[in-house]
Amino acid sequence: MSFWEVTQFLLDGFYISLLIFAVTLVCGAPLGLPIAFCSMSRFKPVKAISKVVVWIVRGVPLMLQIFIIYYAPGLLFKDQIPLFSRLDRYFFINYGINDAGRIIAVLIAFTINYACYFSEIYRGGIESISKGQYEAGYVLGLTKQQIFRKIILKQVIQRIVPPMSNEIITLIKDTALANCIVVCEIIKQANELAATKALIWPLFYTGAFYLLFVGMLTIILGKVEKKLSYFRS
Repeated sequence: MSFWEVTQFLLDGFYISLLIFAVTLVCGAPLGLPIAFCSMSRFKPVKAISKVVVWIVRGVPLMLQIFIIYYAPGLLFKDQIPLFSRLDRYFFINYGINDAGRIIAVLIAFTINYACYFSEIYRGGIESISKGQYEAGYVLGLTKQQIFRKIILKQVIQRIVPPMSNEIITLIKDTALANCIVVCEIIKQANELAATKALIWPLFYTGAFYLLFVGMLTIILGKVEKKLSYFRS
């Protein structure tokens, strides 16, 4: 295979990596906010449950979580054809899409995992704001919602951008874990070339795809952080 043929083959896998990245970010980032509020809730049962869930998700390797999401339904309900295998078959027969069930399982695992990580970032950002700012808002006659929206939120956003940036960059690299249930992301594509064509160099070449994308993310997130720098005291 020529260099361009290998590049195109790897790009097919990188599209799947980008899909996992985008869906996880779009779904996981908003989901982290209610989890953060539950972790800060004054209602102790809700707070305790949220803390335990976050502790478990952050403490268990993401690869193991993917295995649990993918295999657990079949083991629990003793189905001869597991749920996600049925989804694989359904989407392939009706829409000609390969590995849809596996991709859905990966998306669920990634979304839950990153939502819990994002929730801790949100919680840390909100709790880092001094109580004096709330009190000053009350003195000015603002409601609790107005204080949060007009005073607290902007500062929280500025403070969480650096740790969020780190998690977002980690996310694109973690998409390689989808390979553990044979989702055809870029590393799986490179392994297939090694097995069928005896080509090892494409496996190392995949690093260029990650480096370029991480470089783009670093520039974009750096500009966002710089734009929000005027919130610093």
